[in-house]
Amino acid sequence: MKLSIIIPCYNEKHNLKEIVEAVKASNIPDKEIILVDDASTDGTFEFINNEIRPMVDQVIFHSVNMGKGAAIKSALPHISGDLVIIQDADLEYNPSEYPKLIAPIINDEADVVYGSRFLGRDTNSKGDFQFYRGNRFLTWLSNIVNGLKLTDMETCYKVLRSDVIRKFEIRERRFGVEPEITTKLARMKVRFSEVAISYKARTHAEGKKINWIDGLRAVYCIFRYRFF
Repeated sequence: MKLSIIIPCYNEKHNLKEIVEAVKASNIPDKEIILVDDASTDGTFEFINNEIRPMVDQVIFHSVNMGKGAAIKSALPHISGDLVIIQDADLEYNPSEYPKLIAPIINDEADVVYGSRFLGRDTNSKGDFQFYRGNRFLTWLSNIVNGLKLTDMETCYKVLRSDVIRKFEIRERRFGVEPEITTKLARMKVRFSEVAISYKARTHAEGKKINWIDGLRAVYCIFRYRFF
């Protein structure tokens, strides 16, 4: 199966080459890389044109900053793979784990696979306790509302069959896309699976962009997309 890898990025000039190289080095023979620059202001635009463009299959530039959800939405019409995975550009997630993430779908055991930072012994996810606690609460709330048993709803690593993700429209522009996708998948009654992944958390001082306002939006999204 061909894997389409969507990399949304915003002001990740110093990490971008390393993450793209790691994606290219992942043990997936048939893959494509779609990079979406969300109107970066740190020189990422020029860096992509000068160095990164030959390393990826497609580049999409936003003229204004719209958020992670909008970047994913922009990339979806261009995917040609059987499977889709989202890859943040911040080096928190390790592309070497793609094979175990796609395995449940290839083996017809699932339609969607989440890479859980809180499942198994090979995770290191408590770098920021407040962030960790917020994630656990949002996952718990999503499970209650959607009738799921996930351990990490907010994970970046969501692998979906392409025909599944094409069945709904992404509306959230920012990080609300995580509960939006989860809730819409739950309503579709797809088969979920989780795989333990490693995770290298970074702080806001190191460039982490999600904040407490996104947490409030996530709560809103869980109820909005479940009931309205």
